[in-house]
Amino acid sequence: MALNFEEQTRIDLAATFRIIAHLGMHEAVANHFSAAISADGKQFLLNPKWKHFSRLRASDLLLLDADDADAAHRPDVDATAWSIHGQVHQRLPDARVVLHLHPVYTTAVACLAKPHIPPIDQNTARYFNRVAVDELYGGMADTTAEGARLAGLLEDKSRLLMGNHGVIVTAPNVGEAFDDIWTLERSCQILVTAWSTGQPLKVLPDDVAEKTARDWQKITDFSRQHFEEMKLLMIQADPSLLD
Repeated sequence: MALNFEEQTRIDLAATFRIIAHLGMHEAVANHFSAAISADGKQFLLNPKWKHFSRLRASDLLLLDADDADAAHRPDVDATAWSIHGQVHQRLPDARVVLHLHPVYTTAVACLAKPHIPPIDQNTARYFNRVAVDELYGGMADTTAEGARLAGLLEDKSRLLMGNHGVIVTAPNVGEAFDDIWTLERSCQILVTAWSTGQPLKVLPDDVAEKTARDWQKITDFSRQHFEEMKLLMIQADPSLLD
C-alpha cells in the first residue's frame, strides 16, 4: 500500500535521526529536526523532547501547529525546538525541512571571531556566498523572539552558521536537507584540517567558486540519492524506525 505524504515524511525524518546518530553528528539528547506537513508549512513534525536520535521511530514524531501557542507548554516539546522550528515554519513556508545540530567541525567554525567557509575545494565551494552568519549569541534560543530573529536570518539563505552555537539548514525535502548538513560538516572538517597544518590556504577564485556552487545546485538528485542509500542502510540495520 502506498504511503501518504505524512507517513513517508515520518519515515524519512526518523531515518535522518538514525543516520545522524550513526555518523556521530548528534549531541547527547539535544538538537532537533522538523518537516512541514501542511501546504502553508505551519503543521510540522518534530522530534520529542530528549529522546536519543538512535531510538526514534516514525510514530514517535510529534505533529505540531506553529500557530498553537499551547504547544510550547507540552512536556514532550523542547523549548528551544519550539522556539526555533515553530518560528521558522510560521514565517518561512518554503523551508519545508529544518535541521538544527551542533556537529563538531561546523560548530568549531561557528566559534571563530569571524565565522566563514572559504572555498578551498569543491565541498567548501558549495557554500560560497550561500551561508548566513549569526554573531549575536545570547544564550539558549528558548524564546519566540529569538526564534523569530533566527528565522529572519534565513529569509534569503538556507544555511545559518550560528555563532558560538551550531548550525541550521533548511531545504525543500528531507533528502536534500540531510545531504546539505552532512556536506557542510564535511566541508568544515576539511577546512579545520587544512587550517591545522599552519600553511596558507589556496582559496579558489570567486568565479570558480561560484561556478562550483551552481554546479552543486544542478544535482539535487545526487543529494536525494545519498539520503536514500543511507536510509536503506538504517532500515536494514534496525527496521523499528519504520514503526
